[in-house]
This record gives sequence, C-alpha cells and structure tokens, in this order.
Amino acid sequence: MNILTARQTQYGRAFAALVLSSIFLAACASTPASPPGAAEVRAKLNTLQNDPNLAERARVELRQAEEAVRLAEQPVSAADAQLGEHRIYMAERKVEIARAKATTRYLEDQRALFGEERARERLEARTREAEAARRSEAEAEAEAARMEAELRRQIDILEAEATERGLVLILGDVLFATASAELRGGAFDSLNKLANFLNEYPDRRVLIEGHTDNVGSAEYNQGLSQRRAESVRSYLMQQGIASHRLSASGMGLNRPIADNNTAAGRQQNRRVEIIIEHPPLSSSAVDSRR
Repeated sequence: MNILTARQTQYGRAFAALVLSSIFLAACASTPASPPGAAEVRAKLNTLQNDPNLAERARVELRQAEEAVRLAEQPVSAADAQLGEHRIYMAERKVEIARAKATTRYLEDQRALFGEERARERLEARTREAEAARRSEAEAEAEAARMEAELRRQIDILEAEATERGLVLILGDVLFATASAELRGGAFDSLNKLANFLNEYPDRRVLIEGHTDNVGSAEYNQGLSQRRAESVRSYLMQQGIASHRLSASGMGLNRPIADNNTAAGRQQNRRVEIIIEHPPLSSSAVDSRR
C-alpha cells in the first residue's frame, strides 16, 4: 500500500512539472520581441552616422532614418510579425535615402572644390605666365639698351656718322699712294676697326664706294675709284668678312663733297666712303610698320 501511494505521488509531481513547463513555453512564445533584421538596419544607420564625409550632409534624412529604425526596433508579437517586417523595410529605405542624399551632396561639394582648385591653378598659371612675360620683356629691354650702348661705343671707335643710309665711314686719300689703289700702312688701323665691328654685327652689309677729284679724265678716275674700292673690299675679306656682305663700286668724280677748284677741296673729294647698312628688319618689325 505504501509503495502504491509513493508511486502515485511521484507521478503527480512529474505531471505537475510537465504542465508548468508547457505554461512557461507558451508564455515565452507569446512575449513580444524585436523583429528579425532590426539589428542589421541599426548597424547600417550607425555606419552612416559615423561617416565624417556623409553624416553632416543629410541631417534631416538621418533624423528621419533614426526615427524609422527606433520604430522598427520596437518589439512585436508573433501575431504582428508582418507589421514588424514592414517597419524593418521602411527603416532600411530611410537609411538608404539618407545615404543617397548625403553621397550626392558630398560629390557635389567635391566637384565644386575641384572646380575652385582648377580655377585657382589656372589663375596661378596665368599669373606665372604674366610675370615671366614681364621679366622677359624687362630683360629684352635691358638687353636692347645694352646692345644700343655697345653699338654707340663701336660707332665712336669707328668715328662713323649715322645717316639714313646707315653708318658712314670716310677714309681719305692718305690711305693710298698718289694715283695708286694699293693700301698704305696707315689704312690698316681704320680697316681693322671696321673688320672688328663687322665681325661683331654679322647681320650688317657694307657698300664700299670709291671717289676721286676732277683731275684727269672721267674714265681714268672711274677706274681708279673702282680699284680703290676693290682694295678695301679685298682687305676686309682677308680679315674674315664674307664676300657676300661686301659690295664695291667706283663713283669716279661724280659725287664731290668739296670744291674741286682748291687743293683742299680736291683732297676731300679723293676718298673711300664705307656705308654700313642698317640691319634687315625682323618680320615682327615689318608687320608693326604696316
């Protein structure tokens, strides 16, 4: 009898435990919980909120996304599972909208920044070009002034006269023996100075003109003046001046510069004129004169 009573008691306790477990499981199954996916959408929102390039560019949209995520995180019962899914879907859409808006504004800001940088670079490049042009112009002006000063110094050495035809150097008849085209020793100093000048300015051409007084026939004086001009040309060629730069002409007695009725006048007329022509104009200089 005691054994039977003990077994009944044991069976009763086991049944009571089973009933209690069923009740507990049923209670747990009916307790509301956050919908699946709430943690993932919260993680996406946190990543966006912590992005320094995006977080400040969609504040309104991020507030709306935060509200949607909080709503999606609210627990729902099994009976309201579809409501939870809808809230998760709307939260994800709000997060994506905020991300898209922030990304668009970030790219717009980057384009504007790059545009400003390109404009600044172009301005700096133009400024550098202008400064380089000013320096180049100043250097060119300084070089032109230096060359002008050097030319004047060379002209003074030659004792030449600047005319419309060019620089004119007059060599008197003392350079030649009477009725001769052979150069005397005293001529070489002046001609060497001329050769140095022509070597310094290789773009200059020279016209050498021989002149005589009116003593003797015109034919004789023409030939003598031509030979004297040729003697000067030959000497300059020996000093390294290219032949194509030198032209020699005998003018005879046709162009006196003094009265042939006096000895002093005739001596002035017996001469060799050397015309150093102006350098040819550059194309830019020719265009500027048109």
